[in-house]
Amino acid sequence: MKQIVQKIKEIDSPDVSILIYSIRDRKLIESLNSEMTIPLASAAKIVIAFCVAKWVEEESIVWSDIIEGVKLNPNEDSHILYPHLQGRKSLSIYESVEVMIACHDSFLANGIVEFCGGWDKMNSKINSYFPNLRVTENPRDIGNQGVVSQLLEILCSINEGYEKNPFIWAPIMNGLVRQQDFIHGIHNHLVNHMTGGLEQVIIDMGFIGALHNNPLIFVLVAKNVPNRSDNKESDLIIETINLLYQEYLLQRK
Repeated sequence: MKQIVQKIKEIDSPDVSILIYSIRDRKLIESLNSEMTIPLASAAKIVIAFCVAKWVEEESIVWSDIIEGVKLNPNEDSHILYPHLQGRKSLSIYESVEVMIACHDSFLANGIVEFCGGWDKMNSKINSYFPNLRVTENPRDIGNQGVVSQLLEILCSINEGYEKNPFIWAPIMNGLVRQQDFIHGIHNHLVNHMTGGLEQVIIDMGFIGALHNNPLIFVLVAKNVPNRSDNKESDLIIETINLLYQEYLLQRK
């Protein structure tokens, strides 16, 4: 575990955070800067999906409800992951949430939020569970922000929900599983996560390990970094995830 913290501290910024939760032991096993406030970027889509699942759980909406007039973001990869949905004018809430997460689709995020009553209503629902999280239509908006510890709480809640009632929480897990980020040295099905970030922010959150066999839940964040497209910071995040995977393998012994 010490290696993991040392690796993320190699990032050229004092503003780094890592939280790791063991499902097997039901406890937090690593915490660094857990109360750091961060821009959510695309990670906000996990927050939105959590709220929608809560409304389904409460029977305020059902997964088969239809969103009319949908449009998929042509700049994302739904044409690769969901070619059969291209050209559709309507999608179920179930399909919309899954694709939003799998493809980081902001067009679908807006359609989902508007269907559910708008951004104010969505934020009111979020704040009833997590008072320091806020989502906005523009993922780059300064108001689209949250606290690292509450992102971990959301992932833990999603995992617990899926364990108890997979039919309600399946669209979120499906979206995470469909993610197409490939990390050298780890089979793709063992990294089920949501990435996000801006030019100077990197976020990676999700599950490391087999989903049916006590994976580790993690949130990794670095902000105020040099432009990540021109520097080594993204490589250090990948190296950290590889170390996380090694920790998962040790846990299974």
